[in-house]
Amino acid sequence: MFSDALLALQQTFSPLLRNVLLKSVGLAILLLVALAFALQGAVVYFLEIPSYPWIEMTLAIITGLGIVFGALYLMPAVSALVAGLFLDDVAEKVEKASYPQDPPGVAQPVAQQLLFSLRFFGLVLVVNLCALLLLLVPGVNLIIFYVANAYLISREYFEMAAMRYRTPHEARALRQAHATTVFVAGLMLAPLLFIPILNFITPVVGTAFMVHLHRRVAPLPAHRTEDGALMIEGKAL
Repeated sequence: MFSDALLALQQTFSPLLRNVLLKSVGLAILLLVALAFALQGAVVYFLEIPSYPWIEMTLAIITGLGIVFGALYLMPAVSALVAGLFLDDVAEKVEKASYPQDPPGVAQPVAQQLLFSLRFFGLVLVVNLCALLLLLVPGVNLIIFYVANAYLISREYFEMAAMRYRTPHEARALRQAHATTVFVAGLMLAPLLFIPILNFITPVVGTAFMVHLHRRVAPLPAHRTEDGALMIEGKAL
């Protein structure tokens, strides 16, 4: 598993995934900026304050700090949405580079992919907002934030990678059959969410990691390579 994680990290910064990485980071930044403006607009709209420069300046500072702090909690949700939108691009490139003899996966229909991404975004957002409510409980909040996001990103990233070869039901059953392994992979990915700047690469690294993990726990069915050798469960006969 550690070798899969290292390979995913190397591929993320390699020419193989560089363009996708830049696009995913750009989209994540735009989403966070949009959410920041929405938050600031909501504060101005719902709070009636006297028009004094010092009050406006104080409110701007407090709002700015709130946005910076809130970005830590919003990033997992933003990462989830970006991952869903770019998963097939990342997975296809990783599959071709690392498993050239295997049949390629099949991209999900755009409508289904968008629906899955939005559902994942909403779920992660709700879970992290619940974790935010425990802010006044020292230690517990960070533990819940870490464990909850490790579970969510491992579950969703793995199932999205598996669905390129399986139905949603089969992907879910496969993830449940290897629940411990998949969760441990999530524990390895989750620390990225705590590190500013690096948390923007989570969608690409996570997708690439789960593509490799999926192949490790569930080799593809029998097929023939270009030289005619029969492969069953990843082994040549």
